[in-house]
Amino acid sequence: MRRRIAVSAVVLLLGLAGCTSTKDPAASPSATSPSVSVAPSPSDSPSPSPSPSPSPSASPSPKPTPSPPRPPSPKPTKTTPASGPISCTGTATLNRPRATGTGPGGSILRTGTDAVALTFDDGPDPINTPKILDMLRQCGVKATFCLVGFRARDRPDLVRRIHEEGHTLCNHSWQHLTDLGKRGRDYMLKDLRATNSAILKTVPDAKIAYFRAPGGNFTTEMVQVAKELGMQSIYWHVDPRDWDSSSYGKGSAMVRHIVSSVEGGVRPGSIILSHDNGKPDTITAYRTLLPWLKARFDLIGLPTDTPLP
Repeated sequence: MRRRIAVSAVVLLLGLAGCTSTKDPAASPSATSPSVSVAPSPSDSPSPSPSPSPSPSASPSPKPTPSPPRPPSPKPTKTTPASGPISCTGTATLNRPRATGTGPGGSILRTGTDAVALTFDDGPDPINTPKILDMLRQCGVKATFCLVGFRARDRPDLVRRIHEEGHTLCNHSWQHLTDLGKRGRDYMLKDLRATNSAILKTVPDAKIAYFRAPGGNFTTEMVQVAKELGMQSIYWHVDPRDWDSSSYGKGSAMVRHIVSSVEGGVRPGSIILSHDNGKPDTITAYRTLLPWLKARFDLIGLPTDTPLP
């Protein structure tokens, strides 16, 4: 009897122990602690295969659609004088003091009277010289043309026209060397003589009474050399810098600059510097300037029979 009770007690204790072990997760051999890493499955390992399609936020920026190319900045339009004659019939009064002073090397920059002299340098130009000659003829104005020797040689038709229409001829050296004054007396004599010869070959009866140094770079010796050849050296009183397109632009901007510079600077007795060779904007400007100047001044070609003061 005691033996049966003991066996029953042992069985009861074993049953209670089994119930306790199944209810305690800490005792379960399959449970893992949060601090223990789980070995990655093969699918979790890095793969060299292409990564999955990225979400929109992670997608690389698409190549921007090229915008239409900007049109290049327009090149300044070469201004061509409007067709048709100009009128120089108006009159006006302008009260200003007479021009005074002397140019470099003893050169002359004024007419010595109230008359104003227009001078055009660096030609003859096959396009622009005929245009300014047309306007001068329409307005009944004489001017002075300072010719470069080799251009006079190459365009005898224009040299002839300048002379036949009553304009004054001026020597502007053979090839416009701005350092001519540094090349010595013999070189200067040769240069100026060659230029006179090229002009006189076309118009042998012309009198070349004036010389203008390239760039206005007169020296005392150069003025003396010109004098020996029977020429007075002329500088200028008004320079609109129509050659300086880097500062004043081209087209309408340059035209406005030339007009305002001449109108603002001219005085009784001024010699005005301008350029016809390769300067279409100057020609356009004179469509405005010629009527304005003639209404206020007596415009002359520099005299060839009497010297300037």
